[in-house]
Amino acid sequence: VLVLGAPVAWAQQATVQLEALTWVELRDRVAAGATTALVPIGGTEQNGPHMVLGKHNVRARWLAERIAQRLGNALVAPVVAYVPEGAVEPPAAHMRWPGTLTVPDAAFESMLESTARSLARAGFRDIVFLGDHGGYAASLERVAARVTANKGAAGLRVHALPQYYRAASAGFAKVLRERGYSDAQIGRHAGLADTALALAVDESLVRREVLAGAPRPGDGTDGDPRQATAELGRLGLEQIVEASVSAIRAQVGAARGRGQ
Repeated sequence: VLVLGAPVAWAQQATVQLEALTWVELRDRVAAGATTALVPIGGTEQNGPHMVLGKHNVRARWLAERIAQRLGNALVAPVVAYVPEGAVEPPAAHMRWPGTLTVPDAAFESMLESTARSLARAGFRDIVFLGDHGGYAASLERVAARVTANKGAAGLRVHALPQYYRAASAGFAKVLRERGYSDAQIGRHAGLADTALALAVDESLVRREVLAGAPRPGDGTDGDPRQATAELGRLGLEQIVEASVSAIRAQVGAARGRGQ
């Protein structure tokens, strides 16, 4: 029994995923100092003909887990997969392609606010939104400011953390430019940068047989993903983790220094 039980006990302590814990285990982890909750926010949307609809969700969960491990005092909430993606009728933005799921801004913000309040009820004092998609950044800022203003006196702080998305977009693009890739290749959606990150997280997210073909007008791709590799993607992932860990430590430390 002792031999079989040891790995189970270790796994309970090693995981940073909130949903993998019982309520008792979670209570004890928070009491022991894990008072920062990371909320990975993805989105279910078209990602060109070569990349799966859930790319953002897989990437956000993967990155949140690495960030939490580096922080040492954080746990990861379940991924938010339903986000604003444009109007349904008439279809706008990514809703023009099959498989994209959208919710209204108001519903999205209400859900995030309730998520933050629920995590605060569990004892978390700092809640960090990790937005893997740039389209809802303003919503994250509004919710973070609103909840902090209402609950800040009780010691709760909600952080929108724009550094996460900046590292994934402008920051990674800069790294790729330094290696000789053009903006036309890097792209803004499902291009070289986006595809390289996906390959580095999980190669099954990308259909390599489709990736070999040149992008076509109207296929949902902005950029040219054909030269994307997992090796390039790992450069971006490390940059995102580093930038996020530094920003979280700075923001949480500043709030605690002010006695909040």
